[in-house]
Amino acid sequence: MRFSRKTDWNTEESGLARAHRVRVEAGLPIADLTASNPTRCGFEYDRDLLAALSGPQALEYDPQPKGSLRGREAVCAYYAEHGAAVGPDQIVLTTSTSEAYSYLFRLLCDPGGEVLALQPGYPLFDFLAVLDDVQLKAAPLIYDQGWQIDPEGLRRAVTAATRAIVVVHPNNPTGHFTKPWETEELARLCRERELSLIVDEVFLDYGVGGAGVSFAGGLEEVSVFVVSGLSKIAGLPQMKAAWIVVTGPEKGPALDRLEVIADTFLSMNAPVECALSKWLEGRAAIRDQIRERVAANLAQLDRQLDPLPAVCRLEVEGGWFAVLRIPALKPDEQTVLALLERGVWVHPGYFYGMAESGWLVVSLLGPEEEFSTGVTGLVNYLRTHQGGNVTESPL
Repeated sequence: MRFSRKTDWNTEESGLARAHRVRVEAGLPIADLTASNPTRCGFEYDRDLLAALSGPQALEYDPQPKGSLRGREAVCAYYAEHGAAVGPDQIVLTTSTSEAYSYLFRLLCDPGGEVLALQPGYPLFDFLAVLDDVQLKAAPLIYDQGWQIDPEGLRRAVTAATRAIVVVHPNNPTGHFTKPWETEELARLCRERELSLIVDEVFLDYGVGGAGVSFAGGLEEVSVFVVSGLSKIAGLPQMKAAWIVVTGPEKGPALDRLEVIADTFLSMNAPVECALSKWLEGRAAIRDQIRERVAANLAQLDRQLDPLPAVCRLEVEGGWFAVLRIPALKPDEQTVLALLERGVWVHPGYFYGMAESGWLVVSLLGPEEEFSTGVTGLVNYLRTHQGGNVTESPL
């Protein structure tokens, strides 16, 4: 049998994954500072959550390529709460944001076309790009009194093959929200080079101090595709419901083509479409629990890091992760393995496109007691093994 070269991936278990599996199988304690699945973090969900799946309409098969009108209207109501006027004709429902990205890569790129993605960032796009015959190219996020886009670095990254820029708003894991001045720079570049802007807003409701401003309102003379879904905004990753909002001067042709792509797959299922409005209407219950947990864990992290000048917690504006700058005395993989031996599981920054030394990424989502235990172990290790009194710039 011959396989496609684009699926010729190295699927061997990594050293970190193996060490974690061995510890789990041995029944040894682990304080998990990597948690990203809210359904496993002790939040209280509505006991009647699944009742929304059992309506009589869930038994009807009425294949609508863009998704049911009822489901799309529920998404419109969500954006209305964010001050963005979106019509149901602008929306395409998908089963996940990954599928939404795949639709957009196929819409915008011929084989070999380029898409720019800001880094640091979540390691999602690499596999999707390869599967859709798209070249993914990194553009820098820099840290200077807070995370920000590097406009000149972004411009240098654009080539004749570039078709779109992907922005995660707020970014995962840095928590960077795109500021108005950055939006203007992105819009200017997109207009000059005839590029589209893909904006991932799955963490939009988790800004520090409240929700952020959505790109669904559109930008002048720029084609914008906003991607989001229930995974984060309603804490329901298992329900597999997401969407694309299309704005801009060419939204008509874009939606026509997206409709054909969606019609080819017909992946959204009727029960979830029927339940979408109920789940979006009731999202505040889980969202508020997550916000409270993230705020408490961030405060706990700062309290424990306070006497440790060698470690810098970088500014967080949104999302549920925190980035730590640690002394780059050895590869972070060694640090992570040493922490795992002490019962603390944390991600190295290179998972997200950072350098291989000097960065750790901490999830703020886990139960408070477990989080406190994990941070205590992390701080004790860094105090004794990473140069306790080193003071240095965050970068």
